[in-house]
Amino acid sequence: MSLDVKKAGILFPGQGAQNVGMGRWLCETYPTAKKLFDEAGEILGYDLAQLCQDGPAEKLNQTEFSQPALFVVGMAAANVLAEHHPERIESVVATAGLSLGEYTAVCFAGGLDFPDALRLVHRRGVAMQAAADAVDSGMASVLGMSLQEVQKLCDDHRGDGEILQPANLLCSGNIAVSGHTAAVDRLEASGAKAVRLAVAGAFHTPLMQPAVQSLQEALAEMPIRQTRIPVYSNVDAKPHQAPDEIRDLLSRQVVQPVQWEASIEQMIDDGIEGFLEAGTGKVLRGILKRIDKFGRKGPTDGFGDGD
Repeated sequence: MSLDVKKAGILFPGQGAQNVGMGRWLCETYPTAKKLFDEAGEILGYDLAQLCQDGPAEKLNQTEFSQPALFVVGMAAANVLAEHHPERIESVVATAGLSLGEYTAVCFAGGLDFPDALRLVHRRGVAMQAAADAVDSGMASVLGMSLQEVQKLCDDHRGDGEILQPANLLCSGNIAVSGHTAAVDRLEASGAKAVRLAVAGAFHTPLMQPAVQSLQEALAEMPIRQTRIPVYSNVDAKPHQAPDEIRDLLSRQVVQPVQWEASIEQMIDDGIEGFLEAGTGKVLRGILKRIDKFGRKGPTDGFGDGD
């Protein structure tokens, strides 16, 4: 189906949405998608399609592999839509992506060419994996609590010299925290409803600072253009199109909390009437239903896993 709205936003998922089998339907159904995976494999030097479709999960879940995988699945879905189902995106006037998904959003919006974006995403994944390997850290989703309650939980269970803070502000009742493993362990043992996330380390905290320099160097080398539609940044939840702004925000993103709920609310305030999720899974559509300004009133759609 297509979104029956005049102004739609397209959203791209981030790390954590990966699953063995993703991209299979796209590649088997659309030559456009298979061609993109083949190009990605040549750039990366390994068979990305086989990794996505057959695993193993342990490798696919590693940051340096999951980030390029999610990026390519998202772009494959978007390219198929543009070629075969233009009616599904003809009303798209803005875009956003969750963490890694913001790179997909920038590429979709014309800010980066696919090969450059893929190389950038690969470098981001490698740098973040290295930063994660340097310190024992992780993330967990805290369910059923407001941001204020989650912040107090972090304050109560953070040890001396430790980092433990809200990292992904998805929506009230679903906020991911990030920090040193010992602190995350204490938070989980406190009785709060917390679910450990399958990620390598404490993303979107100062513990990722070692990745920033490598990412800044990579971004400085990449030609970034003015985007054709606004990209809403995870850092400040505002729309951006200028190359210098996008370059700066992407470098800051890895150490800043993801302002996802605020981004969606700002998009709605700016006139977005419905959302399309492109890529694997339905995580973002589930979050949309829990954001007060959107709730169950607004239409959503998805494309990427046969839906």
